Amino acid sequence: MTRTYSPKVSEIVRNWVIIDATDVVLGRLASHAAIILRGKNKPTFSPHLDGGDFVIIINAEKVALTGSKAAQKIAYRHSGYPGGLSSMNYTQLLETNPTRAVEKAIRGMLPKNSIGRAQLTKLKVYTGSEHPHAAQQPVPYTFDQVAQ
Repeated sequence: MTRTYSPKVSEIVRNWVIIDATDVVLGRLASHAAIILRGKNKPTFSPHLDGGDFVIIINAEKVALTGSKAAQKIAYRHSGYPGGLSSMNYTQLLETNPTRAVEKAIRGMLPKNSIGRAQLTKLKVYTGSEHPHAAQQPVPYTFDQVAQ
């Protein structure tokens, strides 16, 4: 009789993955990044453990949105005070703060609990092609299908 293997926290090995977001559709980028952050691409995936890898996303300002989503899709945020709801469309959001647009898309695909918040801390998003994580020797991630 074989037993189901469940990894211990001390046995989890975390690697670093770098994703170039140039001309990649935002939803496709977010879903691939969320899978890597959760660790669902590993054979030792366990939903109650944070076993995913670190993800570095570069060129966040060059991410693509299909159709008319750039003008019609609205990003909301709330200050926490009454009447503190502010909104802007993704054209404005990508001009002012493109890292927030990518982080918001990935955050929506992670679990809404303490494990999801811990997995989100392993996400590093940068606007340019430079990042300060060269010492971790990140492995480039390639998409199977990038064409829109």
